[in-house]
Amino acid sequence: MLDNNPDNVEDNFEKKFEENSEENKNNSINEAVDSLIESPDELQEIKDTTQLIDSEVSLTIKNTEFSESIEEIEVKAAVEAEDVKIVVKEIKDIDYSKMNLENLVSELEKVINEQPVNKVKKQVDGIKNIFNQQFGVLLAEKKADFISAGGESLDFQFSSPLKTQYNLLLSKHKKERDAFYNDQEKAQRVNLDKRFEVIENLKNLIINADTKTMYKHFKELQDSWRAIGPVSKTKYNDTWKIYHHHVERFYDLLHLSNDFRDLDFKNNLEEKLKIILKAESLAENENINDSFKELQELHKIWKEDIGPVAREMREKIWKKFSQATKKIHDKRHDYYRSMKTKFDEMIHNKLQIISQINDLDTSKNNNHSDWQSSINEIEKLRQAYFNEGKLPYAKSEEIWQKFKIATKSFNKAKNNFYKGEKDSQQDNLNKKIALIELAESLKNSTDWESSTDIMKKIQSDWKKIGHVPRKFSDDVWKRFKDACNYYFDEFHKNKNAVSSEDQLIIDGKKAFLEKIKKEEYNTKEALLEAINLWKDLGSLPRSVRHLEGKFNKQIDRLISSLSIDKHEIEILRFKNKVDSFASNNDVRKLDSEQIFIRKKVDEFIRETQQLENNLGFFSNAKPDNPLVLNVKLRLDEFKQDLSLWKEKLNYIKKLNY
Repeated sequence: MLDNNPDNVEDNFEKKFEENSEENKNNSINEAVDSLIESPDELQEIKDTTQLIDSEVSLTIKNTEFSESIEEIEVKAAVEAEDVKIVVKEIKDIDYSKMNLENLVSELEKVINEQPVNKVKKQVDGIKNIFNQQFGVLLAEKKADFISAGGESLDFQFSSPLKTQYNLLLSKHKKERDAFYNDQEKAQRVNLDKRFEVIENLKNLIINADTKTMYKHFKELQDSWRAIGPVSKTKYNDTWKIYHHHVERFYDLLHLSNDFRDLDFKNNLEEKLKIILKAESLAENENINDSFKELQELHKIWKEDIGPVAREMREKIWKKFSQATKKIHDKRHDYYRSMKTKFDEMIHNKLQIISQINDLDTSKNNNHSDWQSSINEIEKLRQAYFNEGKLPYAKSEEIWQKFKIATKSFNKAKNNFYKGEKDSQQDNLNKKIALIELAESLKNSTDWESSTDIMKKIQSDWKKIGHVPRKFSDDVWKRFKDACNYYFDEFHKNKNAVSSEDQLIIDGKKAFLEKIKKEEYNTKEALLEAINLWKDLGSLPRSVRHLEGKFNKQIDRLISSLSIDKHEIEILRFKNKVDSFASNNDVRKLDSEQIFIRKKVDEFIRETQQLENNLGFFSNAKPDNPLVLNVKLRLDEFKQDLSLWKEKLNYIKKLNY
């Protein structure tokens, strides 16, 4: 017999009432089972031989882990039974490690204000853990900056409005939590008194048994017991055992009214068989945590809400319920074993990432670009560390400390470099100010030949000077740009003044433009000849460069009318456009065009690589798979576009402007 069967309290009371024959009792019970179980398989399992039942029960008793599982579920069910029933919104798991301090405070305020105080421990602890980590890092950085600026460690102070708000929210939560549990404790003491009162009334009912009314009064007492709120978890099992003992006593008295007793036994058996079917179906549920929670609820109902069944059926149905419980418990243990394996793998991977951080060599980082590359690498490793997932706190703390030490070592080396950079940036600032003063002194010069060479050299020297302190960078750049732009604007105004020779070129190109609007060019060769004739007419002054745009529009129109493929049309248009820039020595537009083309080449290379990677995912797919065909089609299109942009880039690079 299983020790954990809650129906077996004070079983010796059954021995007092053996007036009915065992044969009659068994017939009555078997009829009840036949009428309550619709499935033949269920009926067969209930009617197994006594020898088989005793054998399986014996095996179950030997299974210590299973006995512990029943006890564990009973305890959890008791705890669930005594929890205050409050309707709460489902709280989704959130990865707080990806939030900044401000978002963490907002999330803490949201959790405290929107959820019951007794349901948010996991969320509050998670926020506290990440907030303290991040604030500790911030505090260390502020202290390091304070000391590097010449301050003494003992004089360091730092206050944060976010930390103040965070502390106030935690204080508020603690007060509300303490008040909640104090109120709950008071209510539990009152409920305990009510339960003892029901027990006393039940004892009196048994002592002063009246067969006509006692069953009705008993049901009223049962309803009263179920309506009483929670009691202390330390008192729950004791009060329930006392209550259940007297319930058993009452049922023993029902031999005086067998109809009542048999009806109640039958109803209880029906309800317990339903619970068994539910428990067996839970064993098939993939979500083991949900199954375990529902199983706790079934145990609570079995123990708390449903009375006993006939003595001859108790072990049979309890064993059947226990078997379903064991299946779920075994699945739960398998689940946690797999989780342990998963956590071990996560720990291994996180340690590997920490090792990579420690092995990152920064000894050869000599400039900002080198350090930016290392910073990007550290950020990738840091992200990989967090992407591995969250570990339980007991397992994560040691790993987290190793991670912090590794990143702290890198940050120390980085900060030392940039501290040295501050000195060199001050020198760069002095050099750039000297160039600004020279440019400002020349901006009004009309000695165009010599001054232009000097201004171009100033611009070249400016590019060779490194970074300046951030707070000065915008101001010095604005002064330098204004001086250079002013000079070259004046230079171009002078250069663009129209001479008699320039006027001849303007008139000639206007006439040619009118001519080309009226004539037809049906071949590529004729069109190229027209373009060359336009170039031979000479370069237009800057003030009338808009004529180039009008000519290019006409050429585009004529190119579109030619019977050649799109690729060649696009190349013709491009060459005509950049050749006009080159003929006018418009370096700025040529530079802009080349930069734009390079960006396009890089963009199409990335897109092509991505599509090739995507195609790799379909290595086992059939060739006629629509997804594969679509990816291949897009890949061909991108390769054609990439070829076009590369041809443009090669052409503009050959111009040597």
